Amino acid sequence: QNEKTKEQIESLLQNGKHKELRDRLCCRLTFGTAGLRSAMGAGFCYINDLTVIQSTQGIYKYLERCFSDFKQRGFVVGYDTRGQVTSNCSSKKLAKLTAAVLLAKDVPVYFFSTYVPTPFVPYAVQQLKAVAGVMITASHNRKEDNGYKVYWENGAQITSPHDKEIIKCIEECVEPWNGSWNENLVDTSPLRQDPLKKICDCYMEDLKKICYHRELNVQTNLKFVHTSFHGVGHDYVQLAFKAFGFQPPIPVPEQKDPDPDFSTVKCPNPEEGESVLELSLRLAEKENAKVVVATDPDADRLAVAEQQENGCWKVFTGNELAALFGWWMFSCWKENCSEDADVQNVYMLATTVSSKILRAIALKEGFHFEETLPGFKWIGSRVKDLLDNGKEVLFAFEESIGFMCGTSVLDKDGVSAAVVIAEMATYLEGKNLTLAQKLIEIYEMYGYHISKTSYFLCYDPPTIKRIFEKLRNFDAPQSYPKFCGIYNILHVRDITTGYDSSQPNKKSVLPVSKSSQMITFTFQNGCVATLRTSGTEPKIKYYAEMCALPEQSDRTVLEEELQKLIEALIENFLEPDKNGLIWRSA
Repeated sequence: QNEKTKEQIESLLQNGKHKELRDRLCCRLTFGTAGLRSAMGAGFCYINDLTVIQSTQGIYKYLERCFSDFKQRGFVVGYDTRGQVTSNCSSKKLAKLTAAVLLAKDVPVYFFSTYVPTPFVPYAVQQLKAVAGVMITASHNRKEDNGYKVYWENGAQITSPHDKEIIKCIEECVEPWNGSWNENLVDTSPLRQDPLKKICDCYMEDLKKICYHRELNVQTNLKFVHTSFHGVGHDYVQLAFKAFGFQPPIPVPEQKDPDPDFSTVKCPNPEEGESVLELSLRLAEKENAKVVVATDPDADRLAVAEQQENGCWKVFTGNELAALFGWWMFSCWKENCSEDADVQNVYMLATTVSSKILRAIALKEGFHFEETLPGFKWIGSRVKDLLDNGKEVLFAFEESIGFMCGTSVLDKDGVSAAVVIAEMATYLEGKNLTLAQKLIEIYEMYGYHISKTSYFLCYDPPTIKRIFEKLRNFDAPQSYPKFCGIYNILHVRDITTGYDSSQPNKKSVLPVSKSSQMITFTFQNGCVATLRTSGTEPKIKYYAEMCALPEQSDRTVLEEELQKLIEALIENFLEPDKNGLIWRSA
């Protein structure tokens, strides 16, 4: 019933574009590391009105089977500010169709009356005791994309087996039901409620649980600049700063309001560093603000930059920020915990491709550190298990600038992370330290952890498969490489097949993930490197980290060694020239 997407298919048919028609119509969307995500447009493997209706019908069917009280507890729907005129497709419209499917089946729907940060949906699911929720967002992806992120009743993104079962249910009811197309139901149905005010107020109140130095925040002269990258973040970050007692951060005027074209940045991903932070850094210089916080378009991730004494800006990596957050959250816990609190009951988590700095801090301080598969869906589920077993979780992260401070939200949250960094910078300024200086202190105390993460673009799935299959059959069938150039490999772990040479039974402790490629190499020199495919984009990512002991404090030597190892990894294992891989643009 969407004229624009209907026209796209008709025009492909008229122009004899059979290969593209096959690509669009002969495969379905599947759940990746962040739910369903694809380009907006016509076709069953794209995000559009029909695929969103079909997905929601499948979810309805599955939830009806799982919860006898589904129609009492209801369902949460949120959305960001994406849109595409050529497909008549916007996040809000797709959210209305999601709600319509459920309202037409007499399910109460908590439908936000305006765009919200992604973390508000899992937060609302828990607060309102709903059975599940959906957020329509493609986070920091390119402007052509959109997505459909599903949260379970525990407030964490769905993992196996729910994702597989939902896909089965979607395939069983692809024909839209009566009422599924009625996007006006959200305006007329008595079963629709707007949770915006309640959730926003509760969220800001809960945020105060991780505010430890309100009196410093109220008095500080430090100024902060915030950019929301043309997305949802502006209003909510302003409120969060207010909740912590700060003056509001200075917004970047050109980027503060939603713009689905992301017209001032080449890509809406704050992870890309200084090149996309240009406007905020220039504004900060003008305003004499020393710290810039950048939330991505759906405000679930956070980038931070700090002006150094020489006037240059340091843009922190996700791993460096995690070192700061880990130190901070533990220090604050230690200062504020009761006398009989047991450090053995305290946990921090990270995904397996992230820095091991928390492991080093945990070993020295006596708390627990755990790893999960990549993707916050694994962290959220594990944190919920730990909380249910009476454990205390202070912090969790993934290296792609996703941070969870506290446990009010069981997902990454850029809004809370932004205000925690502001409080940390304020506290450190009182000690005459910058964030960058504190980071060095942390590394000197717990050991340098120097990491590099980057990627190659590859638009040809068979090439990607060939690269990874070669690693599994390197010198002989079913044998992994023993060297990478001159570097000796101690252990290999292959999450795709479930193999781990470091385990007595050769089986990986982390769950097998057949649908994506991921191999980790541990080298004799203390470096750990992982090659994996992205769950949301056509990329082969590589992650490498040198983990040194506190007494090995020559950073330059460590950096040179890491760089050489990465070059060997690219040349021997990825072979970009031979495989036609596109290097990440500097």
